[in-house]
Amino acid sequence: MPAAVRGGGRRSASPRAKSPGGPKARPAAPARGQAAGKLRAARGIGLSPKIAVGAAGAVLILGVVVALATGHRAERLAESTVQSLADKTTGWGFTVQEIHVAGASPAGEEAIRAALAPAKGQAILGLDLTTMREGVENIGWVRKARVVRLLPDTLMIQVEERAAMAVWQKNGKLVVIDGTGRVIGEADPAAFPDLPLVVGSGAETEAAGILRAVASRPRLQSRIEALVRVDERRWDIHLKDRSIILLPAVDEESALIELDLLDRRDRILEAGLERIDLREPGAPAFRRREATLAGTPVAGGV
Repeated sequence: MPAAVRGGGRRSASPRAKSPGGPKARPAAPARGQAAGKLRAARGIGLSPKIAVGAAGAVLILGVVVALATGHRAERLAESTVQSLADKTTGWGFTVQEIHVAGASPAGEEAIRAALAPAKGQAILGLDLTTMREGVENIGWVRKARVVRLLPDTLMIQVEERAAMAVWQKNGKLVVIDGTGRVIGEADPAAFPDLPLVVGSGAETEAAGILRAVASRPRLQSRIEALVRVDERRWDIHLKDRSIILLPAVDEESALIELDLLDRRDRILEAGLERIDLREPGAPAFRRREATLAGTPVAGGV
């Protein structure tokens, strides 16, 4: 193909004067330096890791497009390309060295770091972030998580955490639960002595309502030892002085209002009663605690 010349047309070659008796002109050979430069460019010498990763990323995108067009065989090819890219970039420092966790409590962060410990030292471009996110969200502390790669060597984990609401006792076993009743398996109940105690089958899912009700009544709340779910229908409130308040299965708020009125008038929470029965609206019933006489045997020998 004729070379393009500025100005549009072709120039006619003007005849050169032959030097008398001179040797014939030889075709010009390419300069050695130019050839060596092309060879170096072809071999990728001097290519920075950043540019290499960008080029490999373009190849990966092309592989995904092909996968969508041709089905699973090309999809497997794309996966192989990703793995090959990950393997090649480990030599450039693209491995997980740092893991940053944001939005978690100290206890939650400890559980997250333990779950992600195997990722340390792995090729950062070969990690499946979706699988990692699902693994983090399986931790009891975590409600929602986001996992981000920060090249060349850092994973960023942003979490929305579940708040511990109460300690739940069922069949003698203690666990920490959140506001929805979900068990936070990684939480040690002994580390949360200030959380209220709820007891019984079904207590975990109904606890949020009764805890809100008693939280607005400081005199009652400060005296509570445990909230016991009875027959999965209603609550008994056990106080620290061993008194028991029996609430109805429906409209427990009205019963608590009645208790407020009685306490304001008669300081009933300080009366040392054995039972305060509020199950019948408008007709509270009381049982006084019988004093144990000196020298009288107590059941069980205690």
